[in-house]
Amino acid sequence: MAWIYRTGDYGVGDAAARSESTPLFVDGTLYVSTPFGRVIALDPDTGAERWSFDPRVDLSGEYGDFANRGVSTWVDPQTRARRIFVATIDSRLIALDAVTGKPCSDFGVNGEVNLERDLTNAPRWKGEYEITSPPAILHDLVIVGSAIGDNIRTDAPSGVVRAYDARTGALRWKWDPLPATDRVGAANAWSVFSVDPDRDLVFVPVGSASPDFFGGMRPGANLYANSVVALRGATGDVVWHFQVVHHDLWDYDVPAQPVLADWNGTPAVLVSTKMGSIFILDRATGKPLIPVEERAVPTSDVPGEAASATQPFTSNPPLGPQSLKETWGMNDADRDACRAMLAPLRNEGIFTPPSLQGTLVFPGNIGGSNWSALSVDPDRKLIIAPTNRIATIITLFPREQIRDAHRAAPEVEIGPMRGTPFAMKRDWLLTPGHVPCNPPPWGTLSAVDIGTGAIRWEVPLGYLPYIQNPDRAKWGSINLGGAITTASGLAFIAATFDQHLRAFDVANGRELWSAELPAGGQALPMTYVSHGTQFVVISAGGHDRLHTKLGDYVVAYSLKGGWAEPIASTVSGTWRGDLVPSGHERFPVEMHLSEDAQHRVSGEMVGALPGTISGTRTNNVINYHVDFTFPEHSCKGTWAGRLDVANGGKLLIGELTIDDQCAGRAPLHVVKPATLSLRR
Repeated sequence: MAWIYRTGDYGVGDAAARSESTPLFVDGTLYVSTPFGRVIALDPDTGAERWSFDPRVDLSGEYGDFANRGVSTWVDPQTRARRIFVATIDSRLIALDAVTGKPCSDFGVNGEVNLERDLTNAPRWKGEYEITSPPAILHDLVIVGSAIGDNIRTDAPSGVVRAYDARTGALRWKWDPLPATDRVGAANAWSVFSVDPDRDLVFVPVGSASPDFFGGMRPGANLYANSVVALRGATGDVVWHFQVVHHDLWDYDVPAQPVLADWNGTPAVLVSTKMGSIFILDRATGKPLIPVEERAVPTSDVPGEAASATQPFTSNPPLGPQSLKETWGMNDADRDACRAMLAPLRNEGIFTPPSLQGTLVFPGNIGGSNWSALSVDPDRKLIIAPTNRIATIITLFPREQIRDAHRAAPEVEIGPMRGTPFAMKRDWLLTPGHVPCNPPPWGTLSAVDIGTGAIRWEVPLGYLPYIQNPDRAKWGSINLGGAITTASGLAFIAATFDQHLRAFDVANGRELWSAELPAGGQALPMTYVSHGTQFVVISAGGHDRLHTKLGDYVVAYSLKGGWAEPIASTVSGTWRGDLVPSGHERFPVEMHLSEDAQHRVSGEMVGALPGTISGTRTNNVINYHVDFTFPEHSCKGTWAGRLDVANGGKLLIGELTIDDQCAGRAPLHVVKPATLSLRR
């Protein structure tokens, strides 16, 4: 470990947010973003903060995927000034000066553009329309997509892709993947774009039209949903498209960044899918370079649905099985339970349509490749691909039964799919001990020959820590977060439940090194060289739905290593920041702390939540207790927790539990988790 930096931005409970940012190294500075939209410039050798910008994201939104995957950069060829662009979860595109971190006043309005304006089907609540991935930069354009809730309503906001002038923020063009006359929305591009400046092309990975699991209101193939679309940078016109799923009924978005690579001398685009297929396309035309054929698939038996009669299949082998006939378990009871769940389901292969009786969907909506995409080793002509294999059950039912469905299965995902006759229920096919019913491995890392599509090797990736079995390392882990390859023949990847960053030999898949991360590493690592030393850096922020440990860490490794957290001399002084309880709110906090020679900490809170503080510090950990009042609600309460003294004594960050009578139902006590982040 070379250094750790903590951003101070994360939430727990209903406020959980995912730090999936891949840092950006340019001009001797490392730039990282947080799920709260904060952008931070770091010293690449030490992790020391150079500046930070906080856009004060609106936390009251009902965000479906509360995440941020990084920032982008552009240099003005006229002035040589560099800008950093961030797209926030609350739908703003912000331009910052790369040297100072201050908003560029000549971009948009005071440095930002409101991305919720001028949409077909305007969002009905804050969070229905959000941005989770960094914008693409092509010449003097900043190009953004969007993330939209999948299964809420038929007429969801449109998945429009827009290009803005990098200097002024003026809209230069927009492209909507669905015709404006259609009554449906989404088909949004939530993942990462790629660009080819020499050909003036931007490659857009497009998701499914709304809603996912019933298409009766959107007949036909639903172009350009579930496609990779090449747009002309200058105009936004479609140059070509390739659809990986016709009339999607399975949530089979194109989830991953299209990867640009050379295929036997031809410039190509590599498209990875949730089905585990890799399509290799000619970059100029979109024509398959490895043959693709249309094959007949099962028909739908749901009234009003007309599933596509065929789907595209590539001739190279998929990255894992695409059907499930036999279940698995660690004992007879597990196997019996899995067989009983599988038996009544429609199960006729990968494109079996959703049904009223229940349908098996395999490898599942997080199966195959997800947003982590592929990495290419051009010297060894290999594609390195992490994959998932976990079955889900999709059941449609009449919408008037939705309340009963919630009561019967409160922990299962229910999608209302308003505007259709049906709602949907989505659940994992798991044993009573929450182990996947499909045979392992459940997560793998594979190497694919880029020229032929043949699989060179495959190894299990990680393990599920809650399984107490000596064979668990052979079974792999469900994973979210991609791999990078280096010139020396290494692949680095975290992504797994067990919260390790690993290095593999790309020649044979042998694991060479691993390090346990302080939180889940559901992010793509990156590497850079600074002053002669190579670093590997990853955001370790965890994932609420995978139930990996949440956090706010940026962790760097190098061959020289040797880092140790310095012990702060004192925490005495004034600290300001935010209390973020479970829910959709944020409270400003100001603390005046004193620390005596025995490291007893005391003080007072002022402002919105006045109160008294007591605690003790051991090294860089403060265990403390607060008695507070909330004048706005004429109530009081307590909280207790732990604060880590981080970033060389410049940040206090930690989780706590609040016990109060501030919910308007006194004397009923409400106990909820929260995070507290304070800066000097």
